[in-house]
Parts: sequence; C-alpha cells; structure tokens
Amino acid sequence: MKIMITGFEPFGGESVNPSLEAVKRLPDEIAGAQICKVQVPVVRYRALECIKANVSFYRPDAVISVGQAGGRIGITPERIGINCDDYGIPDNGGNAPVNEKIFEDGPDAYFATLPVLAMTEAIKAAGIPASVSNTAGTYVCNHVLYGTRYFLEKEYPGIISGFIHVPFMHEQAIEKRGMPSLSLDEITRGLEAAVTAVAEVLK
Repeated sequence: MKIMITGFEPFGGESVNPSLEAVKRLPDEIAGAQICKVQVPVVRYRALECIKANVSFYRPDAVISVGQAGGRIGITPERIGINCDDYGIPDNGGNAPVNEKIFEDGPDAYFATLPVLAMTEAIKAAGIPASVSNTAGTYVCNHVLYGTRYFLEKEYPGIISGFIHVPFMHEQAIEKRGMPSLSLDEITRGLEAAVTAVAEVLK
C-alpha cells in the first residue's frame, strides 16, 4: 500500500511553508503504508503536472495534498474542490486568474474521496484542533484539490484523493498579531493521524 502526500513550496512572501515542512517530517511508513513525499510548486497547472508525474511514478493508492491556510485555528481536511481559479494574490509563476475555470470540460465541483470525517476525528484524537472545511478557497490549494480529482477520475479512477489545510507555524505568526498557529510538531502529528485514518480505510 502506498500513500502519496504532497506539500507546497513557500509563497506569499513567507520563507517557509508548514505543509512542506510537516510532510518532510513524516515517517516513511505509517500504519503499514509506504509514504511517498512530494514537493509541489505554487503555480497553477504546473502543480498538477508535478502531481500527475509522481502518481505515474509511484502508483499510489491515495493522494493527500497539504497546503497552508494562514488564519485557520486548526488542521482542516477539505470536503470539496470547485472548478474556479480566482487568485487574490499572484501564484509563484505570476499567474493571477480571475473567475476562470480550471478545466472547461470539468464539472462544477468534486468531492474529496478521502475519509474526511475519519481523518478529522483522528486528528482531534491526537490532541490537535481539527474540523472539516467546506471551502478550499479559490487559490492553488483548491486548484490542486479539484485538478487532482479531475485527472484521477479520467486516468486512475481507483485512486482516492483529497486535501488538508494546515495553519501557520508559530515561527510564522510571531510578527502577525493575533494570528492563530500551531507548532510544527503538532502539525506533523496531526498529519500522521490523518494519514493513519486513510491507511485504515485502504486496508
């Protein structure tokens, strides 16, 4: 059993991205599943090309993408991705689409096929704040959630996928007055708990 988990490079003026830092810290095996870790660019379509290439290489049973959502108070597995790119800030490639479809022939939305509720409960059971999110936004995180399901449905329908947002790390929030954050250790433990929940479903 293989689970591919992706983390984004830094963006938006940040020097680090907690999604990538936590993914890098995950064990190479969780609950009997081999963990395949992938760094993804914060660039529309290039991010999907990276994920698609690694799915072809690893042939995982599940794809879990992780991204930063500054301002959230806990770890939030996403329920749904929508067919819309509407970036409030340019991505790392300078793209700033406004109300554009990700794929013209795609449906309005895709639900994540990961066990979102079980993942959320597992994170909370590990002592980390968590809740289900019903919006992944309209930036590159949503682009990846939607776009990954789009190509998996067409090319690898047996692979489940979804997205998890994580808050800022404490180090990022030092100069952001009142901004919620978690330690990198907490984020990593939360992700490991979520991955364990996915592995249990795949067994």
